[in-house]
Order: sequence, then C-alpha cells, then structure tokens
Amino acid sequence: MESLNQNALFVWLAASPSPRFEYQGLSFEAYQESSTRPSQSGFAMRLIYEDLSIEDSLAAWIVSLTKSLKLTSLSIAPIRRQVALHCVELALPVEPSAELLATCPSPVELHLIRGPLPKLSEPGLLVMDMDSTAIQIECIDELAAMAGVGEQVAAITERAMQGELDFEQSLRQRVAQLQGADAKIIQTLCDTLPLMPGLEAMLTELKSHHWRLVVASGGFTPFVGHLKQLLNLDAAFANELVIADGKLAGTVTGKVVDAQFKADVVNRCSQDWLIPAGQRVAIGDGANDIPMVQAADFGIAFHAKPKLAAAADARIRSLDLRVLPYLLQF
Repeated sequence: MESLNQNALFVWLAASPSPRFEYQGLSFEAYQESSTRPSQSGFAMRLIYEDLSIEDSLAAWIVSLTKSLKLTSLSIAPIRRQVALHCVELALPVEPSAELLATCPSPVELHLIRGPLPKLSEPGLLVMDMDSTAIQIECIDELAAMAGVGEQVAAITERAMQGELDFEQSLRQRVAQLQGADAKIIQTLCDTLPLMPGLEAMLTELKSHHWRLVVASGGFTPFVGHLKQLLNLDAAFANELVIADGKLAGTVTGKVVDAQFKADVVNRCSQDWLIPAGQRVAIGDGANDIPMVQAADFGIAFHAKPKLAAAADARIRSLDLRVLPYLLQF
C-alpha cells in the first residue's frame, strides 16, 4: 500500500521496516491480511479511501478511536488489491459504538467485519443489478425520455425503487408508456451506456481470481446483452420488450425478472457452477434488490436506497465499485 504523504503512521505501515511502531502515545503492531488476525480481536474494521491527503485526519481518528476504546495498543494491517484505492484493517477486541463509527472522516468507506468474508482468492460468484449499479442510468427512464414520456415513467420508477409499488405492476405500467416509440432508440441507448465508475477495474480483479460474473436486471435484454458482450460476463438476465413493425409494443414477453427472479439467479448460478457456500456475492442499489442480496452469502448496497442499505451486509456509500474487492478476504 504505497503512501505518498508524510503521515508517520501510514509511512511506517506502507514500508513495514519493523513490526511495531509508537505513534501519538500508542503502540501499533503490523500484521498481514494473509495471516491470522491477533487472537484477542473479536472484530475487524476496514477503512477504504482514495485521496491520500485524508491520511492525516484518518490517523487522528484511528488514535481517537483507540483511546475511546481504552486501548494502549492496536493491531493494523495494510490491505492490498489491484484496483487503485487504499485500505487498512484494524483488529479490535470490542465492537465500537455507532456514535464512534459515525465520526470517521468522510469520504472514507468504513466496513465492520463481524464474521467470515467471501474469499477473493478463491472462485466465487458476483450477481449485479444493472441500472444505477453496473451502469449510471435507469434504462427505462432514458428510453422514456427519448420517446417523449420521461416525466410519466420517472415518477413510476422512483416509487418502485423506494419499494412503494409492486415491481411487476410498475414495470408493465412504465413499459406501456413506450407504446409506439421507434425501436431504434434501443440501439442508440446501447451505444452510449455509461458504465459505473470502477466497474471495469473491479471486474478485472475478480476475473483474475476466476470469479463468475452475472447481471440480473429488472431492465431489458438488449442492454444486459450489450454489457455481457462488452464486459465478457458469464450470464445476463432481464426482461424482453415486444417489438412489432419497428415499434415498441408497450409490453414485455416471457417471465418477468422481478425481485424473486433475481434472488433465484444467485441460487441457480451457484448450483450450475458449483460455487461453494460463502462465496456468493450480490450488489444492487434499490429495494427490488433486497431478496437478491439476502439470497447471497454477502450482500452489498451500492449508493443505495435506505431499505436496501438496512438489509445488506455491507454498504458502499460514497466511493465507486473499486471498493468491492476490499470487502472480500484474500
């Protein structure tokens, strides 16, 4: 973990010339992620960040946390990944209070580890939502805008994302608004899909460890198919729009990919590819993703609505998808 500023704690941890370091009246002991955490630690905490200029305030917070827990020493490990973020892990004998955790400087991503994590270094499964997770937009909202019915569809979409509407009913209501639109708008949108920042770097790292990668979306097949080909994914599931005479018919055909379908994708793909228990991860942003992240062994809420954030095992609040590999154990 390269440290380019002059904060003594992080300079020592990056260089690791000695296993112990005295800093601000406290004793710090370095350990490595691949080794066992100190036996006295009941919990671990990961702090993930991008901007090295935050290391001074982060070091001050670590000192404050340690003293608040009435500790005189703390074990700390650098967590290294291929993606270009920075991360340290703290081994703690007790779980800090929510009030203490809330004082962590922003935009550090804080993850408290209460149990075993999926292993990045072993084959696993990642199932991703598409809209507002793998890509930066809601495809149906964009299609609606191109078809001139953006406001009507956006209002229905937001209510669905907040869990206020039954998904299938809301899907059919939104798609009905597209009736008569030129089907060429689908290809136009495919050609300009904005990938979520950090997506490609995150997928590259998972692929290097032989993970299976899947998109399960309440959106539409042309867009997940485009992502599958572009990103070399293993599978993609979504709803199929009906097109007749070059126009959108305002309906979908086949089984609707709803919340339960997405959850079933986690189970079906893990069975098909013999993914062992503990190695199934899912990530999404909306209430419709709750069954999916709960079906996984480790569910992640990405810039998520409150209902999903409360249901997930981990949250990515402010940084991009490069955080995900740091939420796994090597």
